[in-house]
Amino acid sequence: MRLSNRNKIPVYNFISTLLLMILLAGFAAFFLEEYKFNILGLESYLLIILPIILLSLFYFNGRQIFEYDSDGEALNFKNRNIIPFMSGSMSDEFPKYKLMKYEVVSMFFMKRLYVTISSKNNGSTILKYEISYLTKKEVSDLKISLNKVIKANNEKKVQSVNDDRRTFA
Repeated sequence: MRLSNRNKIPVYNFISTLLLMILLAGFAAFFLEEYKFNILGLESYLLIILPIILLSLFYFNGRQIFEYDSDGEALNFKNRNIIPFMSGSMSDEFPKYKLMKYEVVSMFFMKRLYVTISSKNNGSTILKYEISYLTKKEVSDLKISLNKVIKANNEKKVQSVNDDRRTFA
């Protein structure tokens, strides 16, 4: 199964540009208010503070673009920001049999996907992906796909244990 919200890049770019323009307009209005009109008083600081809060919420909510591919023998996860220099992109690829469990955590506006994979060195490794910008249906489809992989892994483990028992009997 493939899941991607790459087609929403223009929407996220528009929102980002709009928030930056609102911030610039807020700065201009603040300086005009402070040095020319002086009508608002201390409320003039809201012209800067509110756009900064909105812009911060947009960027700190997580990486906007999430791609998932479970076709074939490997799972591919990609998570990146629309602005390349904001934060590095994450790209992980590992065999399906290494997937142990996953968890989707929702906090206010943020959603995170924690994937636990088996590792030779540490026993297990937790990978974190930001899925805040996925729709409920996309998150549901992602959960269904990951559940299928985990179920197939568990069936293979049970089957191999049964085969081992038959061998020793």
